[in-house]
Amino acid sequence: MSIPPPPGPHQPQDPQGQYPAPQGPYAPPSFPQQPPSFPQQQAAWHPYPYPYGYPPQPPVNGVAIAALVFGVLCLLPAIGLVLGVIALVQIKRKGQRGKGMAVAGTVLSSVGVLLWAVSLGTGAASSFWEGVKEGARDGASFSLDKGDCFDTPSGSLQGVTYDVDDVPCSGEHDGEVFGTIVLPDGGFPNDDRLTEIADEKCYALQGDYALDAWAVPDHVDVYYFSPTSQSWRLGDREITCVFGNTDEHGSLTGSLRNDGTTLGADQLAYLEAVRAIDAVLETEPEAYPEDDLPGNRAWADDVHEVLGEQTGVLREHAWRPDAERSLTALVKELEKARAHWEKAGAATDADTFYVHYDEGYGFYDGEETVTAREALGLDTSPPSYDYDDGSGDRTEEA
Repeated sequence: MSIPPPPGPHQPQDPQGQYPAPQGPYAPPSFPQQPPSFPQQQAAWHPYPYPYGYPPQPPVNGVAIAALVFGVLCLLPAIGLVLGVIALVQIKRKGQRGKGMAVAGTVLSSVGVLLWAVSLGTGAASSFWEGVKEGARDGASFSLDKGDCFDTPSGSLQGVTYDVDDVPCSGEHDGEVFGTIVLPDGGFPNDDRLTEIADEKCYALQGDYALDAWAVPDHVDVYYFSPTSQSWRLGDREITCVFGNTDEHGSLTGSLRNDGTTLGADQLAYLEAVRAIDAVLETEPEAYPEDDLPGNRAWADDVHEVLGEQTGVLREHAWRPDAERSLTALVKELEKARAHWEKAGAATDADTFYVHYDEGYGFYDGEETVTAREALGLDTSPPSYDYDDGSGDRTEEA
């Protein structure tokens, strides 16, 4: 339906609410009975520049709005001042609205510039920005310490995360922190370099935190949080080493920590000796004895030497009465293993090397080892491991 124009000064409304038709040459055009589509309605309703004496309002200058925002919020007052001046020039040239906002933004920004100048002279600005940077640094990396357990918002240790929640280690949790690596200042290392550093150092640190490898379940692996290029600019210089479940959406229950803070003197003495032996065993050459017999013989000599050192340590330790018998039996077993490693180091062929290699490894998870661990109150479930003896596809699991 058509909407009649508002009554003019000489167009009184009749009692029925109808308007008399205007007379003279400026009468508006007649309208069709059925309203046209919207664009046609617009064209029909505005046959003249300002229909019925109401000209359109000019637009508000956008720069004036920005100037006011910068002025009110004191965000970079120098920019707010410049925007205010630009807005006043544009408003005058284009006939736009917003002069009041431009003036207000200019005045507020001018006050802000003055306050900044005073604070720079007194050192207040410097203190302010130091506080800002310190807060940014605190927020750039997680506030996690060694021994903390946490949950991530996604429940996963994969991808990028910006926050974690500290939770008790006694209950279910996504991860447990076992160490941190502090990186030197300088340019941001690329992601590949950060991965190399984390792989090298996190795996080395896990033994300091979880001294007893038997107590670490098979479903646990090492993860880490590393800086991003953005957090690096805010002062983040730490890689956080974490234990997590090998299942991306799995969890852990209970702490994996077993070190000097949780172990007794006897437990610590035994595990330190085992750790020293393991460190040498892990240096086994990648080449098989048939491909590099001299290299394998040299490694066997190293194993023979470390076993001699650590059996001496274990023999001299004053064990508590209920564990002494089991540890004495274990020392004897280590001495037998040591003799086999000596013979492996003197082997003249690969077959002879393998014979003494297998006998020498027998102590690692043998009956005496399990009995000694039980007497010390340590885990008695040997970890699963695979190894190839070079004679084919034989894979053994402990």
